Amino acid sequence: MNPALQDIIQREIVVKAPKQRVYTAITDPKQIIAWFPDSVEGSLEVGERPLFTFEGHGTVQLYVVDAKPYDYFAYRWIPGAGSEDFRGDVRTVPNTLVEFRIEEISEGTKVTLTESGFSSLPSDVAEQKFKDNSGGWEYMMDRLEKVLAEK
Repeated sequence: MNPALQDIIQREIVVKAPKQRVYTAITDPKQIIAWFPDSVEGSLEVGERPLFTFEGHGTVQLYVVDAKPYDYFAYRWIPGAGSEDFRGDVRTVPNTLVEFRIEEISEGTKVTLTESGFSSLPSDVAEQKFKDNSGGWEYMMDRLEKVLAEK
């Protein structure tokens, strides 16, 4: 573990959409493709290991850790480029935890994305994966916000 490396990415958005709609946009394979991966193979149920395909960037294996409708959803994956080579249980190799927390507030619904565990990744790739995903989550959360504003 590299203590000097930043370990956590966090992004927040506030949308004028009910919690149920936000949760569904994050957890329904038919809806998540509107803002995040280009395709999903498999289920986003707890204990499942779906594949997310990102055109031009490959396919990534996930492990769904937890789902608490309409408040919380979490999965583990191997972040960034190069992760498309791995197939299997991502819990058996260095990975990060991606969490979505959904909360009603006076302005609407707050969605907090947290990805943690970068300091547990191999030191030769950890810093670059943190940098790549920092920008990536900024882009993806902006897309989620736009998708939720459409309806």
